[in-house]
Amino acid sequence: MKFKDFLSSFSYLLSESPKETLAPGGRFVFMSDLHLGDGGSRDDLAPNRGLVQNALARWYLERGFTLVLNGDIEDLSKFRWREIREAWGGLFEIFDAFHKAGRLRRIVGNHDLGLLARNDYPYALTHSLALDWNGHSLFAFHGHQASRFFVKYDYLSEFIVRYLAKPLTIRNSGVSGDSRYRYHTERLIYKASRRLGLVSITGHTHRPLFESHSKYESLRYSIEELLREFPKAKAARKNEIAELIEVYRRELARVDRKKLRRDLGSSLYGHNDFLVPSLFNSGCATGKKGFTALEIEGEAIALVQWTGVKGPRTYVEGESVEHSLLEGTPYSRYVMRRAALEEVFTRIDLLGRD
Repeated sequence: MKFKDFLSSFSYLLSESPKETLAPGGRFVFMSDLHLGDGGSRDDLAPNRGLVQNALARWYLERGFTLVLNGDIEDLSKFRWREIREAWGGLFEIFDAFHKAGRLRRIVGNHDLGLLARNDYPYALTHSLALDWNGHSLFAFHGHQASRFFVKYDYLSEFIVRYLAKPLTIRNSGVSGDSRYRYHTERLIYKASRRLGLVSITGHTHRPLFESHSKYESLRYSIEELLREFPKAKAARKNEIAELIEVYRRELARVDRKKLRRDLGSSLYGHNDFLVPSLFNSGCATGKKGFTALEIEGEAIALVQWTGVKGPRTYVEGESVEHSLLEGTPYSRYVMRRAALEEVFTRIDLLGRD
């Protein structure tokens, strides 16, 4: 697919998007790819049921966050809407509480597009959400719009809505399991976001991204920072640094074995010397060690990881910049990365839009 074709489609999606102002002190949490099923063995979210429900109800709802469900919430490719609704009554009660407070935004993805054809879905559905922050745009959408299907056929057309009673099988419906399609999807969105000078917040690929960097890139940079610190560090700190580097090296080896290293790197996104922080991805809620999400709180954006009874992967505790326990539960919240929005948009403006 030619980039100019996607850019045209992407620009139209942005122009037609609902728009809100990100007020000073505003709080948003972005989650995607819950893939709710029937509660059985084929339900991807079932193992994280308690973690997700507690995090939403006892952290984000109580702290006044607006919940943005950014696509693929119900998995209509495998289950019927009625089965999902019956299996996840408790979670929908939490969604209802956000909705009644005026703090729920529901964006569709490729696995739940069929909801557009229903008359009994309880929440308003949109294809995207644009947040204005001091004249800059943070643009949330699921990410399937980068597929050839949705560029060729206007996803807002009556054709899509009319024939989605049964989910469509499009080429990249399984993009999260194919590194080539993940890269292709991310590259298109990155280039379009950079060209338009905005921040895109997506899901779809199931891979958390922060400031256009993958976990592999973030770990590598962390090792480099520790190596620079080591020579002037005191003895006790040197021991800590050595232990952290070994933990990060093991995690990098695990990532490399899974052939994830190719997924993101500056050379893959283009020939520019610097990656521009124009692409963020909330990851998914179906991880074996918990779920990831993106938070906007005040003037900053953060990538967080919530972990359950199995705890986090070893590297998470050392890599995180903040750790909170959800009182009375075995669940923890780790802030993996945080950046001021002013810094993010300064880099976008000054590093160029080519």
